[in-house]
Amino acid sequence: MSDALHGTAASPFKQPKAVFAVAFACVVSFMGIGLVDPILPAISSQLHASPSEVTLLFTSYLVVTAVAMLITNWVSSRIGAKRTLIGGLALIVAFAGLAGSSNSIATIIGFRAGWGVGNALFIATSLAVIVASASGGFAGAIVLYETALGLGIAVGPLVGGTLGEISWRGPFYGVSVLMAIALVATVVLVEKTPVPASKTSLAAPFKALRHRGLLTMALTALCYNWGFFTILGYAPFPMRLSPIELGLVFFGWGLLVALFAVFGAPRLQQRFGIARTMYANLSVFALLTLGIGIWTLNRPALIVLVIASGIVCGVNNTVTTQAVMTVSPVERPVASAAYSFVRFIGGGLAPYVAGRLVVDLNIHVPFYIGAGVVVLGIVILATAHNLLAEAERNQAAAAEAALAHGPASPEAAAERELEAEEKAEALSGDAD
Repeated sequence: MSDALHGTAASPFKQPKAVFAVAFACVVSFMGIGLVDPILPAISSQLHASPSEVTLLFTSYLVVTAVAMLITNWVSSRIGAKRTLIGGLALIVAFAGLAGSSNSIATIIGFRAGWGVGNALFIATSLAVIVASASGGFAGAIVLYETALGLGIAVGPLVGGTLGEISWRGPFYGVSVLMAIALVATVVLVEKTPVPASKTSLAAPFKALRHRGLLTMALTALCYNWGFFTILGYAPFPMRLSPIELGLVFFGWGLLVALFAVFGAPRLQQRFGIARTMYANLSVFALLTLGIGIWTLNRPALIVLVIASGIVCGVNNTVTTQAVMTVSPVERPVASAAYSFVRFIGGGLAPYVAGRLVVDLNIHVPFYIGAGVVVLGIVILATAHNLLAEAERNQAAAAEAALAHGPASPEAAAERELEAEEKAEALSGDAD
């Protein structure tokens, strides 16, 4: 394996101001995922909604995010990346504020869906902007992006728990204010991006999924996300904690996500490679999810297992994102949209299915099924072992290009990424 992949690459945290502006917005955006965890029981109690109805706050948000991912590149290829970012941020500001002003579970679910549209426009475009603008190469940009994801997921429950102690409305208003700050920073610091010369069709993400590597990684991520959001969406209920206590539990979980995304994943990948890291990581995650199913009603064990799952979530997020963005031969924004569409479908359906299974069977079953679905993801991943080897070679080529040229302008970084991709494709060919 190339030393460039594991050597003294440029720090992912030495970036232009524009990158940090988008990264801050990413933190706030990802706060929206874990924000509602600490207030789920409070919303259920105060709005007289069942737990399965309350889990629709996740389902509406994530399923709409998934479907909206299909139009993100169609939009950005017509109005440019910066305007797409701004549009997505503006929608989040509006719908988060409206959710906080709602008086029924149905209207909150509806506004969370609108929030999901803004989230999709922002997420798909933000990753592409960070990759193009960041210095130090593709891998460093992904680490920065996953750090923002981890911090957002960690801080989200803490903010939700703290403001939720005052009122369940507080977290929604809080995100609206923070995203407004991110919106201003994006408008001021991110340079205007030109409209692409060629426009992306609405069918592009579906065509991208014809590629076996992208489809396999996306299906693996769907299975992983099923377990991930079963835990995130339903584990708060059996814990029977106050909003601030739930916030602290999921803050600990998210902090481990961030730490292992930045520090753990690169070291594990360096030592064991992509394939073995992913197999082992998903196996441990399946065991943790199974443990949560067994000890669902043992509060200390449940809390420890949920927090510990942040370790494997952090590792998986970084390694999988790097792999999927390198095995696909299509443009990265299209690959990101197609991949996110599939994986968010799993994340969106899992909490609602968990709620229905608890009603129809018992509280342990959703986690047993979540563990089984993660195992299915391992089986799917095993069908693409050669593609993982290709991803590793592609990352090595990209790292070599970054080290050879050093930090440069966003335009030069984007050109180097294209050169690295072309070099990797010439070396490895199509795995299909």
